[in-house]
Amino acid sequence: MKPCETETVKIVLAPDSFKESMTASEAVAAMRAGVAAVLPDAEVVGVPMADGGEGTVDAVVAALHGQHLDVPVCDALGRRVTARYGYVPLRQLAVIEVAAAAGSELIPVGQRDVLRASTFGVGELIRSALDRGAEDFLIGLGGSATNDGGTGMLTALGAEFLDADGRPLGPGGANLERLERIDLTGLDPRLRDVRIRVASDVTAPLLGPNGATAVFGPQKGASPADVARLESGLSRLAAVASATLGGTRPALPGAGAAGGLGFALVEFLGATSRSGVEEVAETVGLERALHGADWVFTGEGSVDAQTVMGKTPFGVAAAAARAGARVIIFAGRVAADAAVLLDHGVERLVAITADGTPIERALRDGAESLTRAVADICRDLA
Repeated sequence: MKPCETETVKIVLAPDSFKESMTASEAVAAMRAGVAAVLPDAEVVGVPMADGGEGTVDAVVAALHGQHLDVPVCDALGRRVTARYGYVPLRQLAVIEVAAAAGSELIPVGQRDVLRASTFGVGELIRSALDRGAEDFLIGLGGSATNDGGTGMLTALGAEFLDADGRPLGPGGANLERLERIDLTGLDPRLRDVRIRVASDVTAPLLGPNGATAVFGPQKGASPADVARLESGLSRLAAVASATLGGTRPALPGAGAAGGLGFALVEFLGATSRSGVEEVAETVGLERALHGADWVFTGEGSVDAQTVMGKTPFGVAAAAARAGARVIIFAGRVAADAAVLLDHGVERLVAITADGTPIERALRDGAESLTRAVADICRDLA
């Protein structure tokens, strides 16, 4: 290992966004300023990161010099909103966050209705990207307000979900109890020739006590009666889908992500699914950037024991360990139980704001605080 004070030291900056304070790209810039203040001769490589949730589009667009596109779509309750996705023309790559169209945060708490919430807007985003020429899709599944098994998305792409009289079902998971037939003849033929990758940290299956409805339904406002109804609807979807497709895998880990959207993407559109941070890391070229690195600085707004469940800092630390680099995590808040990360190849955990700092000030001064913390650590390393 080269000592940090040599001019050949290589430092990779691979943070996630610091929620409500900095995007991942802004965090990279703040870290870069901290390194430059102390180690001006260091080789510094910035790789904005994300884990498939909020910030994934921004991180990939920044890393691959793509563009943001705003399009009108339906939100989860069918109201027209403007949603943003990312597109990288040189790779014909579209990056979509489900929450941009079907997210809970788009709907005031008192208006949320998980029984009729639909992923139709997600299908509209996919269709827009197809129109632009996309052949590769990275879809992050975090933050949805839906529990429709992805049927809304598929409807927007040309599929039909029909009742016993041959009439199309209304939107939402509750209507799936009446599903009798799925007609895929109108499904957009361009979907046959694209690659779809799903980025999600949810490992829930579609059905059962650990499935989409039982685990996440109550978080989306479902009452016990609603949970039973939605579970019945997804069970019906699984049965009819199996008959239509010649077999499905509702027990597949991740099928229950985003209210069953993971199931629809894998079974109907042939998507592959794995850890969100792994998908993003591959897309933005993190492993290539880590080649020859001495240190890796990563982080996000808050780290705790749950970070080891696949959050960005943990995924970056794992990749850094494989590359033989040493890792420091910076965060606005470092919980006491985050010390478990020290057992997974992380050398130090650094809180960039002092205990007791008002949250408004911490968010406002996040970039300045991160720059200062990185500079302090570089002095220690040198």
